[in-house]
Amino acid sequence: MDPATLAGVILIAGVVVLIGVGAPIAIAIGLPSIVALAAVVGTEQAVFVASQRMFTGASSFTLLAIPFFVLAGSLMNTGGIAERLIDAAKVLVGRMPGSLAQTNVVANALFGSVSGAAVASAAAMGSTLGPRMKREGYDPSVSAAVNAASAPAGMMIPPSNTLIVYSLVSSTSVATLFVAGYGPGIVWVLACLVVVAILSRTRPGMSARGEKVPFGLAITTLLKAVPAILMIVIVIGGLLAGFFTATESAVIAVAYSFILGLIYRQLTLKNLPTVIAGAARTTAVVMLLVAVSSALSWVLSYAMIPQSISSALLGLADSKTVILLLMMLILLIVGAFMDPTPAILIFTPIFLPIAMELGVDPIHFGLMITFNLSLGTITPPVGNILFIAAKVGGVRVEPVIRQMLPFFAALLIGLLLVVFVPQITMLLPDLLGMSSAAE
Repeated sequence: MDPATLAGVILIAGVVVLIGVGAPIAIAIGLPSIVALAAVVGTEQAVFVASQRMFTGASSFTLLAIPFFVLAGSLMNTGGIAERLIDAAKVLVGRMPGSLAQTNVVANALFGSVSGAAVASAAAMGSTLGPRMKREGYDPSVSAAVNAASAPAGMMIPPSNTLIVYSLVSSTSVATLFVAGYGPGIVWVLACLVVVAILSRTRPGMSARGEKVPFGLAITTLLKAVPAILMIVIVIGGLLAGFFTATESAVIAVAYSFILGLIYRQLTLKNLPTVIAGAARTTAVVMLLVAVSSALSWVLSYAMIPQSISSALLGLADSKTVILLLMMLILLIVGAFMDPTPAILIFTPIFLPIAMELGVDPIHFGLMITFNLSLGTITPPVGNILFIAAKVGGVRVEPVIRQMLPFFAALLIGLLLVVFVPQITMLLPDLLGMSSAAE
């Protein structure tokens, strides 16, 4: 067996076995990579190459945006911003059937658009809206399903840590990805709103409309949410205008969230260390994944695995539609067992060259893969957002999964729209002259 084939066999077998036995994903990626390297270049050289690749992979100015955006999301969750966004969402959709469920969807989108933290969004909305939905007759499993299904919208609506990771692997513009994310993010939100509207006609306790909010109170409520929503204008607007980079915009988001939390008097010096520690833990997990995935990428390249998969897929079918569907099916299966960050780090180098050969824009493909893997966050057996929504809602996961089936169907339709209607993703970048086609 030649060295490249041996490295590929060790790598693939090691990753599959370690994930199968429940090893932490960083170990499941990193250990087989080092063993595969040792088999072909020797132990001493393997340790040197792996450590060098890990350090180089994590040493990126763009990646500094991740810990700051994570911290900004934690500050918002603690600083009273979530409650004001929920109030604003109530004003916007509170008169619709299934008003509280509709409010949950819109509030998740608003929170995601200022924090990019889907997990934090599910926790904040579930703990705040869940008890009220139960008092108004909602089945707790339905409430948890609505919360879980709508929370991942924040993974596409900027700022998004997932898109930052994709930009690193694909060498695409973070700013362009952020702008492109609005289209698929809106598709995700609309899919959830449509399902809630349909369920409100058939499920007991969901048909009630909210109380009519007086015009003056509605204006006051929306004005209270303006400082939180204004962060979108500052962070994204400044990024698009070229005033600062993605990393600098993340630092500004932290400063803005901190000041806003102090003004709202819900962020104190007493709870600040807990907030920072939580953000540090999340950042450590992400950065370790980025580091070990860099070593994995070297082995993939050495073993020519991306080229082999590309040849197999292109040889399997001549149709662009069929090949894209096959890639999306593979990613749906992968997403059910793996978090989006490692999945993007592993599969982008494999699938992106195939997509580009088919004429798919790298920005469009980035949102396709992000939308796809976001479904994995609400899909058993690994879906972390699904489990958090169930835990916060005080219900078992099994009934929540049953209630989520209509959402899965709608979101799969949304995925097909994002994949086969490129204008959903590329319209804004084209209008702003940010896409390669516009250039």
